[in-house]
Amino acid sequence: MAYQYLITTRRDTVEYVTLNRPDVRNAFNEDVIAELTEWAARTHEAALQHDVRVVVIGGAGKMFCAGADVTSMAKTVRYTEEENLRDATAMSRMFAAIDELPLAVIGRVQGAALGGGVGLAAVCDIVVAADDAVFGFTEVKLGILPAVISPFALAKIGRSAARELFLTGSRFSAARAREIGLVHTVVPSTDLDHAVAGYVRELSTAGPEAVAAAKSLIADVWGLAPADAMTITAQAIATRRVSREGQEGLTAFLEKRTPGWAQTFDTKDTKDAK
Repeated sequence: MAYQYLITTRRDTVEYVTLNRPDVRNAFNEDVIAELTEWAARTHEAALQHDVRVVVIGGAGKMFCAGADVTSMAKTVRYTEEENLRDATAMSRMFAAIDELPLAVIGRVQGAALGGGVGLAAVCDIVVAADDAVFGFTEVKLGILPAVISPFALAKIGRSAARELFLTGSRFSAARAREIGLVHTVVPSTDLDHAVAGYVRELSTAGPEAVAAAKSLIADVWGLAPADAMTITAQAIATRRVSREGQEGLTAFLEKRTPGWAQTFDTKDTKDAK
């Protein structure tokens, strides 16, 4: 499907989606939010069929995503509270749709991720950032707050870091983002695509159903005491052991062969997919 503000490219079972508004630093507007929501719904269905097993999200040009664009912010100033509620709910649903994708989502961050751009990074399972990238929950500088992204950001960085960064709105480095769990790998900008390709290769050796189940398990048991999680975790592993994929994986291990789901993904530089 063709989009106005997104570039999507599929190589084998890897989907590359790129925010394509470099003239406004890939900022969100109503159309971008709608397109990402639709893309996530389409990709969810493709993931269930194993047509897509990994997603890489990036931004065109020099920046990953600067949050909401100026035009959108100007509209919200004139909106009623009810209109603002509809607008914010649409964005919240977009983040939730990406967060709930039953596959691994890799974020490729260069330049900066600010405001809603940090939220987009937060809903990625794995984030690779350039060492000169800058992050910031900058909403309080505008007299507002990082509300719709807060559930996803808090799940990544925790309450302590959020108390500092939500309240000050200060910008912070990729190194700090890695320290607090928002980012997983920091590399020179010239190595971004190589690092992303490394994660794609790792994911190619994992069972796609197992990846989806593992992602779901994290959401199910996060915050639970071990005793409360026991029934969930025992059922989860029992289900996987008797599944077709689980049987294949265990048998392949015992027979010292490669399981049938393993792929050699096309991991050329992600810049070639834009």
